[in-house]
Amino acid sequence: MKNFKSLALMLMFILVLGVLAACGGSEEEPAAEEGNNSEEGTNAEGSEEVSGPIAIDGSSTVFPIMENLTYTYNQENPDVNVTVNSSGSGGGFKKSTVGEIDLSNASRPIKEEEMATAEENGIQLEELELAYDGLSVVVSQQNDFVEELTIDQLKQIFLESSEAKMWSDINPEWPEEEIKIFSPGHDSGTFDYFNEVILEEEPMKEGENTTLSEDDNVLVRGIENDPNAIGFFGYAYYAENEDVLKVLGISEDGNEAVKPNPETIQDGSYTPLSRPLFTYVNVNAYKEKPQVRDFVEYTLNNAGKAAEEVGYVALPEDKYQEQLETAKSWAE
Repeated sequence: MKNFKSLALMLMFILVLGVLAACGGSEEEPAAEEGNNSEEGTNAEGSEEVSGPIAIDGSSTVFPIMENLTYTYNQENPDVNVTVNSSGSGGGFKKSTVGEIDLSNASRPIKEEEMATAEENGIQLEELELAYDGLSVVVSQQNDFVEELTIDQLKQIFLESSEAKMWSDINPEWPEEEIKIFSPGHDSGTFDYFNEVILEEEPMKEGENTTLSEDDNVLVRGIENDPNAIGFFGYAYYAENEDVLKVLGISEDGNEAVKPNPETIQDGSYTPLSRPLFTYVNVNAYKEKPQVRDFVEYTLNNAGKAAEEVGYVALPEDKYQEQLETAKSWAE
């Protein structure tokens, strides 16, 4: 009998412990569910998650900045599929003015006829400035005779109307070797800029000693192993390849030659080859596609850092924030 009572008491004690444990567990679960609900549908910054495609094309000069931005953006927004191509500023505008892409990168401002085409197609393109660049004139590190050039010497080298073919035609102390030219192609904003500020819209030499390409890496590879080659492209491509390329100082109006670097590009002393870099936003896409709006705002918040990481010069921070407020007004 005594054993029976002891067994009964033990069973009652176990039952009470079970009830208490169940009650304690039931109090924890609602708190856990509340925490799960608070994170559902948000990204790392607490805003709504976005998804879908974004199409970007245009300048090969701006490409490194945009490539950097899309990589870091996708780390935070893996459901957004951003494609970035580099068909040149003109190539990008051919697509953006008919609504084929969402952002059009450019190393020159949009031309009046390009804007007119966009308006005819009901496309509103708005300009955003991303960074500063110094268009860099370069030779191979194997070239041991050129350190700087004047604007007039650049014209002798590149103008179709010039009779200079040998380096010795530019300076009698230089070798009697043919000059090999490597230039961005005609769809490139870099070509347009060089053509405007150096060649003054006169035709550039073309032929067997001239290589044109919208791919700046093609130009780099062509110049690096030829001591008689010369070419030009955005500063970031020189900075990335300074172990095999030599950047030349440029002098104007008898002034001392200046080489491009972050300081001379930002303060404007590297003249006339310092310039801003742009992207043009399809405002309809910005309004109608949340992923485009999110990416544009991410770009303006991070373009300065991206520009410096790839070798360009950031704008003042207040310039990015001013443009960000302008962009947000497009959706109103």
